[in-house]
Amino acid sequence: MKKRNYERKDFYILWSTQSLSQLGSTMTNFSLTLWLYQATGSALQTALLSVCSYAPYVLMSIFAGALSDRWDKKRTMLVCDTLAACCTVAVFVGLKLDLLSAWHLYLLNALNGLMNTVQSPAGDVVITLITPKKSYQKASSLRSFSSSLITILHPVLATSFYALGGMDIVILVDLVTFAAAFFALLLFVKIPQAGASVEASRETLLEAAKGGLKCLNENRMVLALILFLAGVNLVASAFDAVLPAFVLPRENGGEAVLGVVTSFAGIAMLAGSLTASVLPAPKDRIRLIVFTMLFSLTADNFLMSLTRTPAAWCIAQILGYFPVPLMNTSLDVIVRSTIPTEMQGRVYSCRNSLQFFTIPIGYFFGGWMVDVVCEPFMAKAGGMAVTLFGQGKGSGAAIMIFILGFIGMTVCLIFGRVLKKYRYEEAI
Repeated sequence: MKKRNYERKDFYILWSTQSLSQLGSTMTNFSLTLWLYQATGSALQTALLSVCSYAPYVLMSIFAGALSDRWDKKRTMLVCDTLAACCTVAVFVGLKLDLLSAWHLYLLNALNGLMNTVQSPAGDVVITLITPKKSYQKASSLRSFSSSLITILHPVLATSFYALGGMDIVILVDLVTFAAAFFALLLFVKIPQAGASVEASRETLLEAAKGGLKCLNENRMVLALILFLAGVNLVASAFDAVLPAFVLPRENGGEAVLGVVTSFAGIAMLAGSLTASVLPAPKDRIRLIVFTMLFSLTADNFLMSLTRTPAAWCIAQILGYFPVPLMNTSLDVIVRSTIPTEMQGRVYSCRNSLQFFTIPIGYFFGGWMVDVVCEPFMAKAGGMAVTLFGQGKGSGAAIMIFILGFIGMTVCLIFGRVLKKYRYEEAI
């Protein structure tokens, strides 16, 4: 046991400190989302924060993998973390000078997204390099566990720290967690070289991007799974854009309730991560991926939209988010086991562009539908619509969440038929 833990020592250090830094960053993002919604009352303007984060990430990811594969992984992660911290400092300065506005946040989120574009494939390859192959499922489960814990804690901690000292204390915590992750990576994590070929190091960015796409094209099973998750991400990101507009305006809603509802999503993911870490490898990972997403997207959206109480919303979040780590673990194992290590940076970057390009579209779609279509419709509606979705501000968001349930169900059923022809055999 001690030997296995020693083999994963670098992973444990990197995982724990990077997760801590991610918690600090997520707290800041949550606080700024509330700040902007309170200032504008617009679901679309609030959703644009996430659009600006993901747009550069999606547009540039396909080239970032080539840079990641040829650059030193540790140095890349350190530089990207530092520049992201500078963006946080810029937010702090803007708040102190009372100059911060929506377009400042959009610009800073775009810069953060650009940094994440380069850091994400580097970090994914690093996990492969410092984790024994037999521990891939364990590592994936722990990453899902930390992600779930962050989802649970960030709204509660952000609200508490904000009550104590406003945005100043939230940003201070963010910077302290960044410093912990920075020095842990700099001083205590040893990352072996990935062993890229001479030909790969001479590739242009365009040639490397083509190489990643070619590798995916040769692994049609992985490509089909990525495109399926693109459809899932469209629905999930639209839901995330709509949720504040659904909870905040309600009489029994508000900031505290939004924080609790968000936390229950994290509690469900935490339970799912713990379950994934102890379950044996499933016989059919592809079938599990499709089934879990079908259940998640229908149960959460339909129950959330048709109920009126925070307790029911929390139950909907549990049903929707518990299966997510089970899906993530199987998907991660398939990709890491199927794609050669020396190609993973390029492939992960191409995956990021293909799998996540729907996220900014989903955020914009969700916010636009609520502001322009659903809320105006519900303001004039009566009869069955009011019976199902309520009335007043927030009812338009409810009908939008209901629509997303049908879209999610359709995506899963279509791709379920496509993915039936593929089989993944577990390596022993």
